[in-house]
Amino acid sequence: MAKQPIITVKNLVKNYGDFAAVKGISFEVYEGEIFGLLGPNGAGKTTTLEVIETLREKTSGEITVDGFNIETDKNSIKQRIGVQLQAAGYYPNLNLSELIDLFSGLYGIDKTPMEMLEKVALTDKAKAKYKDLSGGQKQRFSIATTLINNPRIIFLDEPTTGLDPQARRNLWDLIREIRDQGTTVVITTHYMDEAEVLCDRVAFVDGGHIIGIDTPDHFIDQLVASGFERKKEVKLANLEDVFINLTGKEWREG
Repeated sequence: MAKQPIITVKNLVKNYGDFAAVKGISFEVYEGEIFGLLGPNGAGKTTTLEVIETLREKTSGEITVDGFNIETDKNSIKQRIGVQLQAAGYYPNLNLSELIDLFSGLYGIDKTPMEMLEKVALTDKAKAKYKDLSGGQKQRFSIATTLINNPRIIFLDEPTTGLDPQARRNLWDLIREIRDQGTTVVITTHYMDEAEVLCDRVAFVDGGHIIGIDTPDHFIDQLVASGFERKKEVKLANLEDVFINLTGKEWREG
C-alpha cells in the first residue's frame, strides 16, 4: 500500500519585504516517517517549518497538515502537532513535574508528569529544576513537552546540537521510539551522520529552493555511481564509535 502524505507543501513562498526566504518549495512528508530538512544556515529550512507550524504567515502557496488546510484550519493543525521549544521557553526555577503540569494545563489536557517523564527516561528528575539539567536531559525534556497533546506530528529543530556522543545516540534512540509508536517526526540537523542514521527521507534546501529529495541511501548510491570517491579510506567504524565503545552508552548526569 502506498504511503499517505501527512504534510503536503505546494509552491510555498515566504517573503520578508524584498527578501525571498522561501522561493516556491514543494514536498510531502509521509505518515510514520522521520523526515529530514537539511541545508546550510539561511537556506530557508526554519522559515519553512515555522510556516507549517502556523508560527509564521506564508506569502503564498498551499499547505495541508493531516488533512487540514493552513488557511482555514490553523487551530485544528495546532492541536495535531508538537513543536520543540527553544530553552528560553521554560521557567528555569520550576521543577519538571511543575512544568509538565503547566503545559498540560495550557493544552487543556490531563497528563500526569510521571507518565510524560517516563517516555524520555527522566522520572528520577521529576523534582529537579530545568536549569539544573544537563544538555541531554534538557533536550529529552523538551521532547517530552512536544508529546503532551498526543500529536500526530512532532517538529524537532536541531535536537542534538551541543550534546556529547552518548547523549546524542540516546536521543536518536528516543526519536526512533517516538516514530515507532506512530508519530511522524520532522527534523532539521546540521549533522549529516545523524540524518543518514535517523531519516527515512531527506530534502536538501538551499537558497530558498529544494534541490533534492530522496532516501539517504539512494542519495549516497547516486553519488558513488557518479564516480565520487572519498579521499580517505572508509573504515568499518569511526572515532565516535570508539568513544561509545570505550565509555559506554548509558545515560549520564551532568
